[in-house]
Parts: sequence; C-alpha cells; structure tokens
Amino acid sequence: MNNVLSIILGGGAGTRLYPLTKTRAKPAVPLAGKHRLIDIPISNCINSNLHKIYVLTQFNSASLNQHISRSYNFSGFHQGFVEILAAQQTPENMKWFQGTADAVRQYLWLFDRAEADEYLILSGDHLYRMDYRDFIQHHRKTNADITLSVLPVDEKQASSFGLMKIDDTGRIIDFQEKPKGDDLKRMEVDTTTLGLSAEESQIKPYIASMGIYLFKREVLIDLLKQQPDCTDFGKEIIPNAIKDLNIQAYLFNDYWEDIGTIEAFFKANLALAKQPNPSFSFYDKAAPIYTRARYLPPTKQLKCEVIQSMVSEGCVLKDCYIENSVIGIRSRIDSGCTIKNVLLMGADYYQSDFEKEGDCSLENIPIGIGSNTTIDTAIIDKNARIGCNVKIINKDNVSEAEKEDQGFYIRSNIITVIKDAVIPHDTVI
Repeated sequence: MNNVLSIILGGGAGTRLYPLTKTRAKPAVPLAGKHRLIDIPISNCINSNLHKIYVLTQFNSASLNQHISRSYNFSGFHQGFVEILAAQQTPENMKWFQGTADAVRQYLWLFDRAEADEYLILSGDHLYRMDYRDFIQHHRKTNADITLSVLPVDEKQASSFGLMKIDDTGRIIDFQEKPKGDDLKRMEVDTTTLGLSAEESQIKPYIASMGIYLFKREVLIDLLKQQPDCTDFGKEIIPNAIKDLNIQAYLFNDYWEDIGTIEAFFKANLALAKQPNPSFSFYDKAAPIYTRARYLPPTKQLKCEVIQSMVSEGCVLKDCYIENSVIGIRSRIDSGCTIKNVLLMGADYYQSDFEKEGDCSLENIPIGIGSNTTIDTAIIDKNARIGCNVKIINKDNVSEAEKEDQGFYIRSNIITVIKDAVIPHDTVI
C-alpha cells in the first residue's frame, strides 16, 4: 500500500448543500454530531493502510484546513501525511479548477514526485466504510489500467447515476451518464459476474459508478496530458478511454450514500440514530471513523427524555424531550424544549454562562436553544442562537424558501438555520 497515493476531491462550491456550505468547503460540513464529511474518506484510507493523502479543494477551505491540521498529524509515527492542496493561479495557468480531472491535472507535477505506482481518486462527500486494499488487489490481479468501484442498483435508482456495462471478465465496455427509457434498459448487466447472488442480480441489474477510481500512474498522466481540454473524470476522461484501455469494475455491495444535497444529508444523519441495525454505524472497532480529539467533558442530562437519538459530548440538556435526533458537541438545550427529527450541530466554543439557567428576558440570546422552544424536521447549524418560545416547525409546509436575512433556508421541506444565525424570542417559522 506504500505505493498508492490517495487524492480526495473536495468538490465544487457545494450549491446543493447551501447554506451549510456558505462559510465552509463541502468536505468540512459537520457530520454525526462530532465528525466532518472529510473524516469518512480519510478514515477509510487510514484503515486501509494508505497514509499518503492529498485533499484538493477550491472553495471556503479555511475551516477544512484547520480541521485536517488539528486531526491528522502522522509525524513521529511513519512517513504519511494528509495535506490540503487548494486551487491556485500560477503564471503558467491562471484558471481555477475546472472539474475533477482538471484539479488533478493542475497538481500532477506534485503527484508525480510522490513515488506512487497507483493513484486512488476519492470523493469527499460520500458516507460509506470501505477497505480499499481489496479494491487495490482486484485492480492488480486483473492488470487493469483503471478500476472503478461500482454499486449494484435497481431500476428506480439507476437513472440517477452514471451506469456501466461489462463483459464476462468484468471489463467495462460502455458508460452512460444518467440514461432514461430505452437507453436505461440497454444498460442492464448480469451482476453475478461481479459476485452478486442470482437473487440479488434480479433485483439490482445495473451497476453505478461510486466516483472511486484507481489509475496506474502512467495511465493517469498520459490521459490528462493527451486530453488537455477534458476536465471531468466521469463525463469525459473515463468514457473516452473505454475503447482502448482495460477498465475494470469492482463491486461494492454495502452501504453507500451520496450526501451532496440537503435532503440526503439530513436523512443520512438521522438514520445514524436508528437502533438496532442502522444503515451505517460508527461503532466498529476494526474500522473506526477518526476525527479531531477535543477533550470535552461528558454531557449533562437534567431530567430529559431522549428517544432514538445520538448525543455528542460536552452538552448540557435541561428538562427537555429529544426524539430521532442527532445532537452535536457543546449543545445547550434549555428546559421545556421539544426536539424531534433534528440535526443540531452544536457549537465551536463555550460561552462563559454555558451552564447557567437561561433567562428569556435577556435581549442578548446565548448560543443554543432557549426554553420552551419546539423544533421539528430541521438542521440547526453551528453557533446558532435560538431564543425562548420559538417554533421551528415549517408551519405553512413550505417546500423551498430563501430567508437568509431572517437566518434560515428551506430545502425539500427541511428548515436549515444558518451558522451563527440569531432567531429572536417567540419567532414562528
């Protein structure tokens, strides 16, 4: 594994996750109360003994830089690293990253020095647990020029993905981006070739790209240099190479979720609180998900009822009802509150009066949730100050709304309170 270089793509501006990406890069968006999205691919790499990791980013990279520098310091243990590579203008190239392939192309001069035989290209906004060693061994065993990790999907899901056809050796012979109708039907494959059972193959006769690619070093360099106008791996580089190169499919038949939209992100987070048998679990001693060590105190719960929820460390919860929710670090919830179907991201720091009893007569609303507040089906971003007797319930059943001047957005009926927003006492949303 020492000869594999991992390259994590930070994505674009993250418009589908706005306003969570208003002040942060997409991989820096908080996840599961105490993690960030970038922790998923980095942890998968570490658990696979891949310790040479670059993260390419272009937008709002300050918080991502800070998180990575504080979380992943390999010095003194081995020659590994996790480093941010931000888009930059040079005298030779005044353009920012134009796409996934262009981002890698612009730093090819650096990757070429890494003494790697293979380049592993990953996405920074997917939720899954994968041992890349099996993927890499399959790549080497088949002597592939490029290997794509693929997910078996049913017909309902298939039209949302880039789909592939394979021959009986697992070699990819066709690629179609989000086909519909007859074009979709033509992309059916016998997924037993990749190891699926006959029963599963009937249910999931399509294979979708997961955005995980493994290239031989010289193949990636040649493709990027020979096609200077091609900026995207999935739409241009790989489809153009199918005819001439040995491109293999590797089946990943486990939980995988693209959480690039507010709705998908919200549902994926709340699904973590399910018990028993959540779709994805952080409770795996063999493959932990790492993050920054913050050394926070235990959470205090004072006369609370908590049902099917995850509560992070460092919180103070007072005489409240919490159901089907994820409560982030340093959260403060005052007495009389009802929190249902909520992703509460918590806070970046403590205020001096964090443990004191809330005072609804004060105009200066503290970070956290004021007393007698009800929140249902919402995302509350970090450091939000929500007053007393507030109702965040989407009372008019609004599907989409942009109320940034009032501190919130609505996407797919889900209210998102913006980071650092202030919601006054007695507000009804």
